[in-house]
Amino acid sequence: MQASTVDTPTVDHCGTIFVAIELSQKSWLVTLHSPDKGKMSRHKLEGGDHAELLALIGRERDRAARALGAIPAVVSCYEAGYDGFWLHRLLMAAGITNYVFDPASIAVDQRARRVKTDRIDGEKMLRTLMAYLRGEPQVVRIVRVPAPEQEDARRASRERGRLIKEQTAHTSRIKALLRLLGMAVGNPRRRDWLNWLATQRDWQGQAVPPRMLAEIKYEHARLMLVREQLEGLAQAQAQADPAPAAAQMAERSELLLRLKCLGPAFATTLASEVFYKDFRNRREVASYFGLTPSPWQSGGIDRDQGISKAGNPRARCAAIELSWLWLRHQPESALTRWFRSRTHNNASKRNKRIAIVALARKLMVALWRYLTTGLVPEGALLKATKP
Repeated sequence: MQASTVDTPTVDHCGTIFVAIELSQKSWLVTLHSPDKGKMSRHKLEGGDHAELLALIGRERDRAARALGAIPAVVSCYEAGYDGFWLHRLLMAAGITNYVFDPASIAVDQRARRVKTDRIDGEKMLRTLMAYLRGEPQVVRIVRVPAPEQEDARRASRERGRLIKEQTAHTSRIKALLRLLGMAVGNPRRRDWLNWLATQRDWQGQAVPPRMLAEIKYEHARLMLVREQLEGLAQAQAQADPAPAAAQMAERSELLLRLKCLGPAFATTLASEVFYKDFRNRREVASYFGLTPSPWQSGGIDRDQGISKAGNPRARCAAIELSWLWLRHQPESALTRWFRSRTHNNASKRNKRIAIVALARKLMVALWRYLTTGLVPEGALLKATKP
């Protein structure tokens, strides 16, 4: 999710209907403000009933048009979350200007025990929308909604990530069970591993107990299923005819693969999660990764709270892992030399972890520049091209 706080539009509040939609699975609370009324109105709809939502907005617009003598514009908003962006596309297709808010950017009461209800949240969103359209860009961050093709193109990398986690969990569970007996583990990811396990004995010369063996077989069957799905996913990606959005991601992934230390997994993740977006500057890049600092300054108090972690968690995890690999495979690059100079005299583990986050921020900005301008990171090595 990427947010923007610039280029704020302004509208004439005298001829605009403002709509805030508080979404949940069971119900939607719609808060409206019409230019011919002095107060807000609230309407409760069944969750997901988009037809009734459009009908409600249409009735309100017709009523306001009769009172004002002109058809008012309609501007709506809702918070990014469980429902994604389908509602945004529906409203835009219906001729309604819609904004998707970053919920973490909306100001709230700082009391330890603040009152929170859907009604209060709806009114807060509506006032925030009106303030944003008056020209106050810092009042909220607007999420940049990706195209449907871009959303669909990144499903493969996310599914692969989930399958990798499941594979690791099943493998770790099998190893943990066998460690209870002090037995060798071997390689549980082999299809013939159960035949090998049948020949293994513990320190007493006993085979795996029957109930534990049954549990291991179930776990191994799930592991084999996950591995089959990973293989099928890789084959489907190789054989698929990419859409334009997927082709653009594939092109940027190929560019990343030219750099030594970036493999298919990292290149695909970064291209599908981050670098398909259009960033205006390096600050937006670092912010999307959640690698920007969070200072706390008030009067004489000045302390660092670490990075914000407000960006894409998948991308941030990949950036940190890639930074460690960068140090190993790009030892002569300027970024590696910068890291070594910062940790040479004070090489504690804590200081290295802090420095690697700063390196990740610099590395992601360098990769963004490489993809947009062709500027290879200083001192970085490219892979040898095949003849």
